[in-house]
Amino acid sequence: MEQWIYAMSTSTPLPVETLILLLRGQRVIIDSDLAALYRVTTKRLNEQVRRNHKRFPKDFRFQLTKNELAEVVANCDHLEKMKYSAILPHAFTEHGAVMAASVLNTPLAIEMSVQVVRAFVQLRRILAEHREFGRKLAQLERRYEGQFKIVFDAIRQLMQPPKRKRRSIGFRLR
Repeated sequence: MEQWIYAMSTSTPLPVETLILLLRGQRVIIDSDLAALYRVTTKRLNEQVRRNHKRFPKDFRFQLTKNELAEVVANCDHLEKMKYSAILPHAFTEHGAVMAASVLNTPLAIEMSVQVVRAFVQLRRILAEHREFGRKLAQLERRYEGQFKIVFDAIRQLMQPPKRKRRSIGFRLR
């Protein structure tokens, strides 16, 4: 069963898997999204985390830098309002998200933590399948050497995430 939430800044439902971002080489959920999942305010979530700071070592939660925040806002439409926030948000890893549910200690938070864990597990499974497919493709390529090079190159291009075209900032004369 796929779990959907309504992000704080939009009325559009979002699947939990889309809230998981890659920052600093880790898969994380931003505090406002996690608070929306657990149906509490971001302020309440961060307040409980501060009160129980010993339960959140650095590998469970970290604060975003200004550059990371700008990148997250640019890539995630539902986080648009964060652009104007004076406070830098926190990012929670899978373990941090589960620990946040335990410090909030509400039935809904505990139920939603199960959905969060399932989303992280599903992402790991998809990545493993992607690697396995790449490995099998390499075996086929070695077996058939150059006969199907064009086909293999096309498949490898499809496996790559699309490159985003960055818009330049500033005023340009035409």
